[in-house]
Amino acid sequence: MTRFESQRMPGAEFRDVDLSGAVFHDVNLTGARFSEIEMSDVRLRGVHMDGVTIEVYVDGLVVNGIVVQELVEAELERRHPERVGLRSKDVGELRVAWAALEEMWAPTMRAALARPEADLRVRVEGEWSFLETLRHLVFATESWLGAGVLGATSFSPIGIAGEWMPPEACGLDPDADPSVQEVVALREATVARVRDYLAGATQADLEAISTPDASVGWPPVEPRTALSRLHVILNEEWWHHRYVVRDLAQLS
Repeated sequence: MTRFESQRMPGAEFRDVDLSGAVFHDVNLTGARFSEIEMSDVRLRGVHMDGVTIEVYVDGLVVNGIVVQELVEAELERRHPERVGLRSKDVGELRVAWAALEEMWAPTMRAALARPEADLRVRVEGEWSFLETLRHLVFATESWLGAGVLGATSFSPIGIAGEWMPPEACGLDPDADPSVQEVVALREATVARVRDYLAGATQADLEAISTPDASVGWPPVEPRTALSRLHVILNEEWWHHRYVVRDLAQLS
């Protein structure tokens, strides 16, 4: 194991680095920024945290002997009751949940599109811009519903995948610079695609298992129900709306 002792590396940047199994002792991480990080089975002891903000998918997080995940989920659902419907297994309830998401997004879209175009391309604290977020949600729908459920074999090149995925793997164009009108039109089309699918889906359709074509690139080639794939889309929509509202507020 490579060992670093008494090193001073303020402002260092680590990208595409494997630190699995690394040990950090007497390390100063004040002001550090983490994004697209895998931290499964991590143990933190003797750690001082003050003013820390975490936006994270939580599963099995334990803080001082307390399972935090359940507390976080309960508080989120107290503040946002619509979240309960996002993981429903009933086709009728999922239609209602999707309609609620569309209703939630509508005023945010109007407010965002009333801003100067430059604002829609700003990355607040390194996060995706408003337009990039819409492009990512396009990709999420095209992959999890289009490829995963409906058997589609291609994606819109202006979509954006997760930063950990090479865009070429799905035929995306990493240099694409679409206009606001192009992005909004494609976004509206994919939103309608989910709405139309749910409008015609039966409970049996949701429970049907499918495996996407391996050549498509995403989602993972594994058998999953349509329901589980829709849950991914609904979850993405809810969280990214939250991020958009947060970032637009900072721009204001």
